[in-house]
Amino acid sequence: MKQKRMKFLLAVLCSLLLSLPAWSAQAATTITSNQTGSQDGYDYELWKDYGNTSMTLNSGGAFSAQWSNIGNALFRKGKKFDTTKTHSELGNISINYNATFNPRGNSYLCVYGWTKDPLVEYYIVDNWGTYRPTGTPKGTITVDGGTYDIYETTRINQPSIIGIATFKQYWSVRQTKRTSGTVSVSEHFKKWESLGMPMGKMYETALTVEGYQSNGSANVSTNVLTIGGKSK
Repeated sequence: MKQKRMKFLLAVLCSLLLSLPAWSAQAATTITSNQTGSQDGYDYELWKDYGNTSMTLNSGGAFSAQWSNIGNALFRKGKKFDTTKTHSELGNISINYNATFNPRGNSYLCVYGWTKDPLVEYYIVDNWGTYRPTGTPKGTITVDGGTYDIYETTRINQPSIIGIATFKQYWSVRQTKRTSGTVSVSEHFKKWESLGMPMGKMYETALTVEGYQSNGSANVSTNVLTIGGKSK
C-alpha cells in the first residue's frame, strides 16, 4: 500500500511540475549605454557617441532598437572573430533576417563589420532612411534577388576597432529597399576583392541598425547567421 501511495504522489507531483510555466526561460534584457557581450551564441554590441539609445536583446539573433537625438549609434548582433582567419578560411557566410525598420532621418539596416590587415569597415545596406550611401563607384553585384551598387570611401583619422585610424569603407547598397531576406555575405566579399578591394582577417559580421544624427526604431524578429554551413 505504501508503495502504491508513493507512486500516486509522485505522479501527481510530476503532473503539477509539467503544468507550471517555464520560469527558467531567460527574459529579454534591455541596455541603454555602450556595451558588448554574448547571448544565445551571438555577440552583441551597442555603441554610441551621445544621445538616447535602447537595445532589447531577444532570443537568438533577434533584437530591437530605439534611438533619439543621437550623434551616431550602432545596434548589432552577429559574430566577432579573432582576426586570425580570412572569410574564405571561415567558410561561406550568410544571414537570413526579418525586420521592421522605422527611420526618422539618416539610418541604415545592414550587414556590418570590420577586417584587419587591411583595416576595413564594411556595409551591405538593404534599407536606409533619408540618405542613400554613396562614394567612389566600383561596380555592381546582382545577388539575393536584387542589384547592389558598390562604392568605396576613405575615413581619415576616425574611430575604429584599433583606435583613431585612417581606413577604407566598402559599401554594397541595394538599389531597392527591403526589410527581410537572405544576405549572401561572402558573395559581396568575393565581388569586392575581384574589384581590387581587398579584405583582411575577419573581426566581425553582424546584422546592424545604424542611426546618424536622427531618431528611429527597428525590430529584428529573425536574424540567423550561418558560417561554413553551421548556424550560430
